[in-house]
Amino acid sequence: MKNFALIGSAGYIAPRHLKAMKETGNRLVAAYDPFDSVGILDSYFPDTAFFVEFERFDRHVAKLARKGENIDYVSICSPNYLHDSHIRFGLRIGADVICEKPLVLNPRNAEALLEVEADTCKKVNTILQLRLHESILRLKEKIDANPDKIYDFDLTYITSRGNWYYTSWKGDVTKSGGIATNIGIHFFDMLCFLFGDVKQNTVHIHTHDRAAGYLEFSKARVRWFLSISADTLPEKAKAKNMRTYRSMTLEGEEIEFSDGFTDLHTKSYEQVLLGKGFTIEQAMPSIRIAHHIRHATPEGLKGEYHPFCKLPVGSHPFFKD
Repeated sequence: MKNFALIGSAGYIAPRHLKAMKETGNRLVAAYDPFDSVGILDSYFPDTAFFVEFERFDRHVAKLARKGENIDYVSICSPNYLHDSHIRFGLRIGADVICEKPLVLNPRNAEALLEVEADTCKKVNTILQLRLHESILRLKEKIDANPDKIYDFDLTYITSRGNWYYTSWKGDVTKSGGIATNIGIHFFDMLCFLFGDVKQNTVHIHTHDRAAGYLEFSKARVRWFLSISADTLPEKAKAKNMRTYRSMTLEGEEIEFSDGFTDLHTKSYEQVLLGKGFTIEQAMPSIRIAHHIRHATPEGLKGEYHPFCKLPVGSHPFFKD
């Protein structure tokens, strides 16, 4: 049984980490979040010491260490722009770290964390759960069985968000990394996992509510489209009152990808506890992809663009008359 601390316990993704800690037979001894809507702790670890001030959380962790109750792992579910600082905190208190994606927003921050890892002799693990999805593993076997083939792949992911999104930190590109990072980073990692090294990264459109482009890998040509706008949902999705639409096609054939998500964080924790967690180096390619997309000048409807690029773009909610 390992001692865990959790940073970001009021966030959307925190329950998956709490469930993974519980199901792998460990305990949460301290948790922190500036927001106190953390009743979910009662379902998993009601005896956890909870703090809304980081300074008191830090002091409590230090007190535990003096009593010989060291933190073995710090799990990080805080907003994207805080990951770097919170990872450093975990390493410096002598714990290994499990961090939600994106690990960090900029490649240079990831490179610097490698140095902190080396200095502290502790490890940073990141959640790249799609690498553990059975459909993705089967697909990788198929791709690896034909090493000389270059595949055509289309990725479409739409997850509708209301106006609240633009008020939250997620709507601030300096804090979330923008759409490509906030909702796309795990898909970009999946593409790297499946198809190898990036050869070309072209951005066709990039607005407040969508981004799209073309990626060329060692083994694939990929057209991708990401959106948080319900207006971009296909008519068949709208007819079913769906708020999310996900589609992946390989050589025009749809890949079944609707199930198998519920236990992926637990599987991730199992791998970490076995010393097989996903590393900074493994996360680096997708961080570089998203960083390039964020800073690139969109080229418009040129070349190999995703068909959804033709959809009209509405005004930004903050700038409506």
